[in-house]
Amino acid sequence: MYESRIAADQLTVASVTGFPPEIDALATRNLAGHGFLRTAWYAARTVQLPGTAPSGRTLLIRRGSGDLIAAIPTIAFGPLVGRARKVPGSYWPLRSPLLAPDCDVVELAKGLERGTRSLGPVWRVGPVPSQDPANQLLIKAALLANRSVLSRPAGTAWTIDLDAARAEGWPRPSTAKRLAKAERRLAQLGRVEWRQVRGRAWNDGVLEQLAAVERASWIAATTDGSGAKFLSPGQRALWRTVLSDPVLADMLCATILMIDDAPVAFSFDLYDGAVQYGIAGSYVSALAKYEIGKIVNARTISDAIAAGLAVTDLGVGDTGYKEYFGATAGYDMEDLLFVRSRSAARLLSNVWGRERNPAQPVAPRSRVVIHG
Repeated sequence: MYESRIAADQLTVASVTGFPPEIDALATRNLAGHGFLRTAWYAARTVQLPGTAPSGRTLLIRRGSGDLIAAIPTIAFGPLVGRARKVPGSYWPLRSPLLAPDCDVVELAKGLERGTRSLGPVWRVGPVPSQDPANQLLIKAALLANRSVLSRPAGTAWTIDLDAARAEGWPRPSTAKRLAKAERRLAQLGRVEWRQVRGRAWNDGVLEQLAAVERASWIAATTDGSGAKFLSPGQRALWRTVLSDPVLADMLCATILMIDDAPVAFSFDLYDGAVQYGIAGSYVSALAKYEIGKIVNARTISDAIAAGLAVTDLGVGDTGYKEYFGATAGYDMEDLLFVRSRSAARLLSNVWGRERNPAQPVAPRSRVVIHG
């Protein structure tokens, strides 16, 4: 294992090959509150394409007392000649480093200065919620460390306030009536069953069932499949790595709709504290007229309400079905580049986006949700 240590002003910076177990400890108490940002969450990207995937390394910043205040996992990003790095993640949004709740901006800035070799001349963080406190702290520290921070919009996440839905009665009567009608029509096709997979119930057979649905869906018929989650062996290898962590296996849940023992639709979700994240969903295109996608989505939202969760986060894009279920615009996402050279930053700003200044933060929406 390659490791370099630089100690200064009661701060120790270590660049460690791979993704060390210290990540898991910090994930349980990180400033952003995302408990799923664990070792396997980051490492999965390095096994998606065996033999070609980039290796990872992690910058660990500690106080003289030994307390870990930051962990920044990265993999290679873009042409190798540029030596750029990025924070990886199993799911496109929420690719962010880990900061301790008591991490100080000056300490973090010093750590970033001394971690230049590990992070490279350009490193990417994101997409991340624009108003996330960890994101704001990281930007301030980077600017203090004389780094330019470039930002580009990465969409708006749509959320459902489950507390309000629970109080008002969900779904709306008109939506409930339509869903009930769709379910009656679906029952005419055969025996309808639900399978919910979580924790120890995960196995390769389940991943193959999810892949079978994607193979019969619009994504396989009309795209190159890169947006799927389970279609290719590499995509399944990614989630197999994530699910090797028992903590993440318990947080991840597949709700599968079956007809005569055959999977026809699924929803793949992540439960983190009081938040349900909708990662992916798909259905057999031949059965689209039975609205099986909506039936599965309704089931997962109902499950979240019954479990007492506070928020369903449906992510960015495809707002039509999200509004149908009562979702509203929750918070904006951004994609960040941290650049060491001022001249390089000026060039990159032409293709990436404007310079980010914490004194002029992205204006929050009226209902910003920062997940804990």
